[in-house]
Amino acid sequence: MRHIHRPLAVGFLALLVTGCFGGAASPSAGQPSSAPVTPSADASASAAPIASESATTEPIPSEDLGPFTCDLPIHVDATVALANLTATRIGQHDGYDRVVFEFEQGIPEVSIERAEPPFTEDGSGMPLDVDGSSFLRVTMRGGTAQMEDGSSSYNGASAYDPEFDTLTALVRGGDFEAQSTWYVGMTNEACVRIGVLTEGAPRLVIDLEH
Repeated sequence: MRHIHRPLAVGFLALLVTGCFGGAASPSAGQPSSAPVTPSADASASAAPIASESATTEPIPSEDLGPFTCDLPIHVDATVALANLTATRIGQHDGYDRVVFEFEQGIPEVSIERAEPPFTEDGSGMPLDVDGSSFLRVTMRGGTAQMEDGSSSYNGASAYDPEFDTLTALVRGGDFEAQSTWYVGMTNEACVRIGVLTEGAPRLVIDLEH
């Protein structure tokens, strides 16, 4: 049985890019996207598309995504200098849990690394509670909800507590000077798989292996 939190955008062809120190693999299905994502010089990656999604209210699992990697940190280069966060979603699937970050203009520079508590909010330094026994820090440089007019591009949740097989928490650590941080709480030191979806609304996908 899958437990789903918040809907996922519909109808896309996606480009999956997994980049990590020490090497990684990527999926193969369908036709390649016309907008490849370039990993950093210190990360290895290969590019192939993810399976398409049909109309749905949930994050659909995709077939043939390739292997997970336990070799972190992982780095994904930006496709734009500034990307406004518009939505976050989580879902549980057969073999993995999924976290999705959706942006407006493109994908910001992203780093995903192991982290250890105590955690604090960016800027304020206030204590931040993240449930779990193992943790990831997702840092988005140039990824922000702050708009030029002072408004926010993101009106979604700042914390999730799903109690999935692997994903136990997703908590926003802050959004300060065009850089945002999110913490992922897990039941164990799970391996991960990173996807960048380039068709439709730009999305960063993080899969956590069960």
